[in-house]
Amino acid sequence: MEVEIVYVPFPPKQQLVIKQQVAVGCCVREAVEQSNILQLFPEIVLGETKVGIFGQCVSWHRLLQPYDRIEIYRPLLADPKEIRRLKVRSML
Repeated sequence: MEVEIVYVPFPPKQQLVIKQQVAVGCCVREAVEQSNILQLFPEIVLGETKVGIFGQCVSWHRLLQPYDRIEIYRPLLADPKEIRRLKVRSML
């Protein structure tokens, strides 16, 4: 079955989309390992980096469905709530 693996490196230039053929019963972790994206981006740590499917965070052990889009998330550089608070304070 076919799935997509998506990652946007830092600094964001352009997203990388890898179409990958995987076996039925494959989990997120296995698909990412098979894609060789870990060799391109060593900052991705299996089991620690957050992943999602179509915008929903999932476990690395979640079983895949045909045409799932695996998204590998980078850690936030700043808390969006804190940025909004600072913006409001500067406006006062």
